[in-house]
Amino acid sequence: MYKRSAILLTTVLALGACSETFSNSPGASSRPPLPENILELAAPNQDLTTAYLRPEDSCYWYMHAGPVETTPLPLRTAAGNPICVKPAA
Repeated sequence: MYKRSAILLTTVLALGACSETFSNSPGASSRPPLPENILELAAPNQDLTTAYLRPEDSCYWYMHAGPVETTPLPLRTAAGNPICVKPAA
């Protein structure tokens, strides 16, 4: 009985560690929608649903879900330029 419980607990913990969550991404639950002009500028193959404006650099970033980890990357145009805005004065 003890052995079965230990195996079940280990399995549950292992599967829980493998789950992917975006709760640590900046402002995940309170992000406003992206402006229409930003959506038009953004190159394809970027996850616009996770895009956000980072106040430190006034640029838009998104969460890239790679095969190993999820990483914040700058949102870019089709030409490869980062999409930034002028900070409010």
